[in-house]
Amino acid sequence: MRGWWLVLPVAALLVSGCTGGSGAGAEPGSGSGSGSATGKPSAGASASAGVSPSPSASAGAYDPATYAPQVRTYANKAGVSAQLLMAVLYNEDYKPHDPAFERSWQKYKPDAAFGIANMHRAAFDQTKRGRPFASRKWEELPDDRALAVEAAAWYLHDMSAQLPAHWAGGYSRDELMALGYNAGGGNMAAFARGAKPGSQASDYLTRLRDNWKKAGAAVAG
Repeated sequence: MRGWWLVLPVAALLVSGCTGGSGAGAEPGSGSGSGSATGKPSAGASASAGVSPSPSASAGAYDPATYAPQVRTYANKAGVSAQLLMAVLYNEDYKPHDPAFERSWQKYKPDAAFGIANMHRAAFDQTKRGRPFASRKWEELPDDRALAVEAAAWYLHDMSAQLPAHWAGGYSRDELMALGYNAGGGNMAAFARGAKPGSQASDYLTRLRDNWKKAGAAVAG
């Protein structure tokens, strides 16, 4: 059914999650509910990884747990929680992660995010600097799911580095990093200072908490 989404552009337009308001680098103005919009830093194996090839991208059912080996590998390399990285993948699993669909969707939304981690171009280009995948291109994300996982892991690493030593509210470190993944580093810092997340960021956090146990089980095996 690969062509199903492509021959029904009206149906595709209803997939509201495919806009620039979610995924790595989407800052408010693009959906989080406060601040200004700026883009920052979301199959086959990444050439730089040295891990087993991942299952190929297809139009069939997609389960983030399939990529648990890649999640564990890249989370370890980036020094972030594998459970957090997997939970982010579950959060971003709201649209058909099919390469043809993503490229078709970009014709409607040129600023749309790519790959199973829903990463924007500016976010990817910023994150890859000095990293093992520095020579890779954002356009490769729909076809190389391991690359998408690798980039997401390092983006979360960068969010962690931007966190203040102390923060307001009842957020955990991982929750703030996930908010940074969704809304961008600037908004993450604002949330850490006590700013109230907008509706999209709040929904992202709720889904992260809902997915947390499932993500932990996926990476435990």
